[in-house]
Amino acid sequence: MSVVEQSVDQSVEAITLADGRLAGLAWGRRDAPTWLALHGWLDNAASFTLLAPMLVERLGIRIVAIDFSGHGESAWLPGKYDYALWDYCHDVLDVLDELGIERATLLAHSMGAGVSCLVASAMPERVARMTLIDGLGALTTPAEETPQQLARSLRVHRRLRTGSPRYADLEGAVAARVAGGVTKVDADTVRPIVARNIVALDEGGVKLRTDPRLVRPSPVHLTSEQVTAMLGAIECRVTLIEAAEGSILGESESGKERRAAVSHLTRHVLAGGHHLHASPAHVQAVAETIIGAHDSI
Repeated sequence: MSVVEQSVDQSVEAITLADGRLAGLAWGRRDAPTWLALHGWLDNAASFTLLAPMLVERLGIRIVAIDFSGHGESAWLPGKYDYALWDYCHDVLDVLDELGIERATLLAHSMGAGVSCLVASAMPERVARMTLIDGLGALTTPAEETPQQLARSLRVHRRLRTGSPRYADLEGAVAARVAGGVTKVDADTVRPIVARNIVALDEGGVKLRTDPRLVRPSPVHLTSEQVTAMLGAIECRVTLIEAAEGSILGESESGKERRAAVSHLTRHVLAGGHHLHASPAHVQAVAETIIGAHDSI
């Protein structure tokens, strides 16, 4: 691991990992117990900018948040084909190996929570504990809809590839994210995430760093039965924090089935939307819940 840049905030380090292909941010002393933080789809390590310092100060830990492949400042996957959720498992394992972490504590949001569940179910010996924020398991497609899912993906893939979106400035990119996001989010919450996801252009304006392939439909999804089976294989303790407004699980039948499948799960429902951990209005409650769960061990 090498520190390649020091942030204006001296408590934050910009880091590179996995032979330089992954970028990230780190908070806390290098000799402190390390948690690995994993962001959601189209987000990046900056989504933990508010939460991480709170946890570092109160728990005496170090938090390393990575940009998944194709996100933020990390490298895009080579080739022309699309990303699969399980591809990100290698990002996690590569980072744990480089940091010398045999059994990890994972702090993960949304898609990152899905990746965490895959790693914890397939390689339970590598995960000691998980805190999952508004996510549990992977996106699913009923088995009978698999042909249609593959067809959507193939059609989009074979269209002429367009370049990354461009905007006049950061605020233009923030406004686009607020208006076009899959889940509702406000500008103050998403601004640090968008700022890490853009690069200035020589001719003026900015464009997104993220790989355009990330927005293509996946060729296949797991079925609900497969996801339930994988959740049932998780051996570690899981703290699940769900958003009261706009949760992706909530009281749906799928949410209930997933929570019931995990042997050692404690659920907390907190005020806020899907990005409640990055929201200035809600992050304190998220931090206090995580600290309380940690202190109760």
